[in-house]
Amino acid sequence: MDHPFNYLTLMQFCWSCCSIIGFSIRMNLKGIKVLFIALGAGINWGTYLVILHYSKSLLLSVFLSTILVCIYCEIVARLVHTPVSVFVTCVIIPLVPGSSLFYSMRAYLEGDRALASHHIGYVFLIGGTIAMAIAVVSSVTLLGKRIAKSAIGT
Repeated sequence: MDHPFNYLTLMQFCWSCCSIIGFSIRMNLKGIKVLFIALGAGINWGTYLVILHYSKSLLLSVFLSTILVCIYCEIVARLVHTPVSVFVTCVIIPLVPGSSLFYSMRAYLEGDRALASHHIGYVFLIGGTIAMAIAVVSSVTLLGKRIAKSAIGT
């Protein structure tokens, strides 16, 4: 049986971490936040690769890895007293469908509107899946806080 854990996966994990370190520094983040964000980006990409290997479903792997990394961001944001949006915004970058957007623009400029529409469809599907996963985790977190607050208040 083919295993998803190999040197290529480890290398992609490391490159994901390194690229987000650069992005975090460029966005003026400092200290331990940069390391937590880099680790989250690596976890995001690694989880995506593993789930994609076993499920063979692009959208399922994007959805589940985004949910996992959003839970990670909720926890880490509370540990370092930083808004969750700072972490989530940086950590989801490895899953953003930049190549599909590039190929759609190239196909559109070359006059191949069918291929451009195909790639734009992937951009919207992946982007929508990421947004739904973030909304699910955010809603469940908010609901949990409200339930905990009402249980403590009574």
